[in-house]
Amino acid sequence: MLSPIDHRPDHPPISDSDADSDDGRPESQRARHADLSASIFRAYFEFSGRSSSATTPTDLSKIQSFLTSSSSGALSCLICLERIRPSDPTWSCTSLCFAVFHLLCIQSWARQASDLAALRASTRLPIDPGKASELSLWNCPKCRSDYSKSHIPKTYLCFCGKLENPPSDDPWILPHSCGEVCDRPLKHGCGHRCLLLCHPGPCPSCPKLVKSRCFCGSIEDVRRCGFKNFSCNNVCSKLLDCRAHRCSEICHEGPCPLCRVRGMYRCQCGKREEEKECCDRVNYRCNNPCEKMLGCRRHVCEKGCHSGECGPCPFQGKGSCPCGKRVYEGMACDVDVPLCGGTCDKMLSCGFHRCPERCHRGSCIETCRIVVTKSCRCGSLKKEICGRKLRCKNHKCPSPCHRGPCAPCPVMVTISCACGETHFEVPCGTEMDQKPPRCAKRCPIIPLCRHRTNLKPHKCHYGDCPPCRLLCDEEYSCGHKCNLWCHGPKPPPNPEFTLKPKKKKSVRQIEGTPGSPCPPCPELVWRSCIGQHIGAEKMMVCSNRMQFSCENLCGNLLPCSNHYCTKTCHALKSLSSTSVQQAGSEPCEDCNLPCEKERAPACSHPCPLTCHPGDCPPCKVLVKRSCHCGSMVHVFECIYYNSLSEKEQMNVRSCGGPCHRKLPNCTHLCPETCHPGQCPSPEKCSKKVSVRCGCQTLKKEWLCNDVQAAYRSAGSDPKDISKNQYGLGLIPCNSDCKSKIQVVESELRLRKSKVSEVKEPETEKHGPKRKRRRERVQETKQISRLQRVAATVKRLLLAVLLAVAVIAALYYGYKGLLWLSDRMNEVDDQRQRRKIRLTTWLTGKIIDEVSGIANTERLATKPSREDEVA
Repeated sequence: MLSPIDHRPDHPPISDSDADSDDGRPESQRARHADLSASIFRAYFEFSGRSSSATTPTDLSKIQSFLTSSSSGALSCLICLERIRPSDPTWSCTSLCFAVFHLLCIQSWARQASDLAALRASTRLPIDPGKASELSLWNCPKCRSDYSKSHIPKTYLCFCGKLENPPSDDPWILPHSCGEVCDRPLKHGCGHRCLLLCHPGPCPSCPKLVKSRCFCGSIEDVRRCGFKNFSCNNVCSKLLDCRAHRCSEICHEGPCPLCRVRGMYRCQCGKREEEKECCDRVNYRCNNPCEKMLGCRRHVCEKGCHSGECGPCPFQGKGSCPCGKRVYEGMACDVDVPLCGGTCDKMLSCGFHRCPERCHRGSCIETCRIVVTKSCRCGSLKKEICGRKLRCKNHKCPSPCHRGPCAPCPVMVTISCACGETHFEVPCGTEMDQKPPRCAKRCPIIPLCRHRTNLKPHKCHYGDCPPCRLLCDEEYSCGHKCNLWCHGPKPPPNPEFTLKPKKKKSVRQIEGTPGSPCPPCPELVWRSCIGQHIGAEKMMVCSNRMQFSCENLCGNLLPCSNHYCTKTCHALKSLSSTSVQQAGSEPCEDCNLPCEKERAPACSHPCPLTCHPGDCPPCKVLVKRSCHCGSMVHVFECIYYNSLSEKEQMNVRSCGGPCHRKLPNCTHLCPETCHPGQCPSPEKCSKKVSVRCGCQTLKKEWLCNDVQAAYRSAGSDPKDISKNQYGLGLIPCNSDCKSKIQVVESELRLRKSKVSEVKEPETEKHGPKRKRRRERVQETKQISRLQRVAATVKRLLLAVLLAVAVIAALYYGYKGLLWLSDRMNEVDDQRQRRKIRLTTWLTGKIIDEVSGIANTERLATKPSREDEVA
């Protein structure tokens, strides 16, 4: 334990006027306040390893605020609202608020409050005023904590309560403090004591290190004693009371909750099976009687739902005659016990005579008819008594035979409460106008509803126990709770108050009244349409399982995975594993559209299948491709040809033979193998050509490239030379050629003279085909200038018309989109207004129904005035 602070510098004491002044404190007082706080918290910080300059912990912040208020003189008494000076005797609450009051103010407050409480108790309860004064309580003015009259403060103590009349003239000790170590027991009963100096406010949490386990006991850790209770944030996994399941909550304080695992359980008699929580399976009893056949095979069990054996038949076994004189062994349960034929000899209600009749069933005669002779006290006189019924209608006149009315009945009748502890006596005959006494004992009947642990105990009474006034609060399967008044089972009632028992002894009801089941859940919930569309929910009563369609398009992805269902909202035939398949479900429509997927590798042929999921099958269409020289046509499968690279396609298309294409500069064919593109080096043709003179008399053989060179040197293009004229005229004529020409000319003149009509030579008809085709193409290409202008104007007009059509289509399409957007907004607004009106109407309807049911229940369960008084 730390020793008190003895070595303090000599400073003048602080006067009351200094404490009450409103001026700012000098630097010396601020320094002194800092030293006081440091000295008070020094032991705590040294033990916990913290620094006083560090952030103040949460459990020390309240003490720090009290220290600031106490050292600065800012404390005020909440009773007189005056400032508490350092020299004023004080008292502080030790329960919750730790507020500081003037000692005189709290003494006056406590006496007045206790006297007022004693006066109220003595006037309202049958209690002695002295005892009421001893048991009276008073409250703290701030936190309203209760204190007994013996706790009214009588002396001025320091904050820790060790020193009486602590000094107020020491500037280095906190006002109203003793300056010693507090040493008060810390909270939670850890066994340690406070290490701070005497201080206001609550003691901080214990700073000592201890080994402690988490709430579930799975982890052990070293923690501060004040915070040793902790959660490991793992699953608790403690075995629950059912001994079958384990707690699934996060590591928690206190006992584990009841087992809420739901399952199918049978009642005790085994007739009914329902889904119940595991914690309710033990006491689950249905509302049906047992009705199992007893061992006699003639009667059934009349008990309620129960476990175990029903027991033997109550009518079977040993039986006796009504008077009890003869006993019959082994009687069957369906046979009446025979009469013995002897005298009944049962005691009559008078208590002196016995029944003179033969053994009989039923009760004996109510009034004894035997005439009795009475003797006087000394025994010298004997007289017969009057015997007339008195006015009480219960007894006969015991007086001797007399004239006039009989005297009142001298018998006193005892009237008691249901338990018999409280009773009083009244004259016979007046008991019918009396009510049973009020008993202060508790009713021994245990409630059977689910609120039996929360119900307020009631006093002894006759008849039914008062109904439970709590809300049912039973949880539906949907998660909502029943908001009606409790309608659970009721315990068997006490017998009704009566003075004369019935002739036939009533059998007390063993089983209680079964409760009624909770009505369907009336809560309003948002429910989706059968197609599970977002934004199409409706507010419906939770118990109403009616399905509805939102009339929108289904929109679910079809099995082809390419298109969406265009049916009106409908229940899906197959849902996810977490949802329940709905009744009346139908599949989405079948997609019969042609496949529109792009094939890989890309080709121009469409997929022959209908719309389908996954990739399209490989294209097997046959594709014709000519070779490079055009002499052969190849046939390939599309998938094969398109999967080849460009170079591979060129190689495949080659026919492998000669090119067979005419060279551009001569009349010969390309000698290369079939190849793509232009023929290589057409000017180097090495074929032999027959060259003739102009009269075709001379003839020589040249290479084709030499013929082309000769034509070029002569200023003509070899391409323009026809096949028949190729090589003609390249050799000059000689003398032989001229003589031959003269002979030919003479023969021609003779032929011309013989022909009367000279026909024009049809040069066109005998010309080469390629030349004639080339001439026709040149004629078609020679178009006039006017025709070109007309064609240009036509193209411009067509382009203008096409632009106007596109602009008009864009304009009216934009207008149509705006109109469609406005229309959709109007439809959404109408739907929202309709939904709000429907919600308001349903809410009002349900509130009216619930209010009507609640009022009916309240009127049906409203107790009588006499029961309320009882």
